[in-house]
Amino acid sequence: MAEILPVDEALEPALALLEAGEVVALPTETVYGLAADATNGEAVARIFEVKGRPRFNPLIAHVSSMEMAEKIAVFDPASRLLAHGFWPGPLTMVLPLREGHGIHALVSAGLDTVALRMPRGFARDLVGRLGRPLAAPSANSSGRISPTNAAAVEADLGGRIKLVVDGGATPVGLESTIVKVTPEAPRILRPGGVTAEEIEMALGVKVIRGGAAGIEAPGMLTSHYAPRARIRLNATDVADGEALLAYGPTRAAGAEEAVAVLNLSENARPREAAANLYAYLQELDRSGARMIAVEPIPEEGLCEAVNDRLRRAAAPRANPSAHT
Repeated sequence: MAEILPVDEALEPALALLEAGEVVALPTETVYGLAADATNGEAVARIFEVKGRPRFNPLIAHVSSMEMAEKIAVFDPASRLLAHGFWPGPLTMVLPLREGHGIHALVSAGLDTVALRMPRGFARDLVGRLGRPLAAPSANSSGRISPTNAAAVEADLGGRIKLVVDGGATPVGLESTIVKVTPEAPRILRPGGVTAEEIEMALGVKVIRGGAAGIEAPGMLTSHYAPRARIRLNATDVADGEALLAYGPTRAAGAEEAVAVLNLSENARPREAAANLYAYLQELDRSGARMIAVEPIPEEGLCEAVNDRLRRAAAPRANPSAHT
């Protein structure tokens, strides 16, 4: 089983493991990440092995400063403006790789671009001490629910890793927004902890949603973030044997007969819903229900990202019994 250490005791042990080419599970403001030295191919390969993640799916490289970021990628004026406005924070940018960048090809999945983010808190401190970027997807088996606390990481990956750094519950609770600045407009490849409206306000232009073609960044697989139970979206009633993921003050018909009920936000607050999403899906998954009915959630603010994760969780799965 993995050792669990609080953040105020974990910096040196985590640094030693990373220097040795191991992986470490650590908190960020979004979700818990499974980190390895992004310049070490064997270390990055361990991320894919631990998660059971497809190697065509790129990873985010986490930096501690603009100086480090500029050595890895080429920033245009709009991307630099976004970095100034939202770093450190829950925004990832897909940028052209700079010559001599040092990032291993497994991180970029062979693309000529890289997804970069500057996190807050412990993760940023650790990158700064290491002096090299950290590749860090969510610390869970591939395709499953992202963890927002150390216990969820240990329950899933504890038998496969050596250390989980415990920073408590993550404040944002959803992965970062991924944006790519293109000649026509900024493209949001994955909605997340920074809203489309915030990006539009920072740049003064409308954003486009979705990629141009193929997998351009992490989190773009159709089926992702899924519990073992099935997901039924926009539910206005609850069928026999279903659990209910509620939103707001008004309940779906038959809610009182649900196996279990959890409300993302009684007062319909998008940030509260985002922070609760993964923990509540995990808890409802443990209820024994084979289906989780989800009440309608409006596409506003951070709820755009909440709905994105729920749609991916509800997507058909090639192998419903698989844990990857």
